[in-house]
Amino acid sequence: MMMTIRDKLEGILARLAKRAADERVYLRLYEDAARAAADAADARKLAGVSLGPLDGAIVSIKDLFDVAGETTTAGSVVLRDAPPAQRDAAVVRRLRQAGAVIIGKTNMVEFAFSGLGLNPHYGTPGNAADPKRIPGGSSSGAGVSVAEDTSDISIGSDTGGSVRIPAALNGVVGFKPTARRVPLDGAFPLSPSLDSIGPLARTVQDCAFADAIMAGDEPKHLMPRPLAGLRFGVPRGRLFTEAEPLVMEAFDASLQHLSRWGARIADHSIEDLLQAMADTTTRASIASIEAAEVHSDWLHAKAHLIDPRVQWWIARSGAVPAPVYIRMIRQRRALIAQMEERLSSVDALVMPTTAVSAPLIAPLEADDKLYNKMDWLILRNPMFGNQFDLTGISLPIPGYARPVGLMLIAPHGRDRKLLEIAASVERDLIVPWKG
Repeated sequence: MMMTIRDKLEGILARLAKRAADERVYLRLYEDAARAAADAADARKLAGVSLGPLDGAIVSIKDLFDVAGETTTAGSVVLRDAPPAQRDAAVVRRLRQAGAVIIGKTNMVEFAFSGLGLNPHYGTPGNAADPKRIPGGSSSGAGVSVAEDTSDISIGSDTGGSVRIPAALNGVVGFKPTARRVPLDGAFPLSPSLDSIGPLARTVQDCAFADAIMAGDEPKHLMPRPLAGLRFGVPRGRLFTEAEPLVMEAFDASLQHLSRWGARIADHSIEDLLQAMADTTTRASIASIEAAEVHSDWLHAKAHLIDPRVQWWIARSGAVPAPVYIRMIRQRRALIAQMEERLSSVDALVMPTTAVSAPLIAPLEADDKLYNKMDWLILRNPMFGNQFDLTGISLPIPGYARPVGLMLIAPHGRDRKLLEIAASVERDLIVPWKG
């Protein structure tokens, strides 16, 4: 007898119940609503009816998405007394309409402001491969929930890598769509200019299905492109400095495999554009300046309730003058156009998703300087994709002591093409990381 969706859900809920006293991956579970959705999916299946490829898929959502009738806390205690949401976030509504079983909300970095995944208020989820190591952030619980199989798909947000980082560090797939392709309505913002909403899953195809549904498109099966003849550019330079030997070993082996399949791989410099963006944002990052506005009502008045590492970075950016910020945005637009032209001769850029594999949690909690250094190293590679309005995906590289991610980057609007290329890489090179 085949396992039903309800059976699968009950198995997951039973696993979560056993660790309820120390639950750090999920901040909230929707047992009753999930059971009702699972039963409905099973009934449709029995009747030979389907709402599509996500009908009955067990999906978790990051703690920054609105669910009608409850307060959205965004990983913070500051917002606990905020008014409850009047309606579901747009992506949550679309997932429900597609038959997804929403199991719960996953933990995250407070206000989504870090790539490491630490949260002093609700606890830090341990990495799925080694609970003593960071999960990656800011969609920390999202990466762990997929990797540990307590959800089929998890929905996160990506402002500087927050979908791709936890995907890479936990050994799953994470897709960042072109910004504004998926509606942000009902998602608590970090940086409206840079925010995007993306899925984490065990396969590229599942990410593609979830992305299409959230974007309001028709979900379709991907047609993988032959690797032979595809042009991959390697942006060597600052994105490869201080890289961990384990990461570079995995990356170099991946390039060799791609070459054997006939892919054309060549160095493709973007150093001048990266430097220009660094010069443009020298006073502060766009994300931190916009976050200072988002949190201005409580950033100082409730500073004692906010993770000091988060509060300090946001607060210092609130002093950046408006003319400086406006000039940043204008210069960014020009750099986006230049990057699009620079990438016209390749099908995708390829690089390690993060410069290092997941570091241990305890040293980061004890040393602010180490925390800041590791946060930068982990954010550095995926972050430029948001700055230049690109689309990107992280794929797990199998066979190493810790999960390592391979990142593909393409110009904005080339989401479908990138997913097809990623499906080819996944099929011919990469299988889900098994440890």
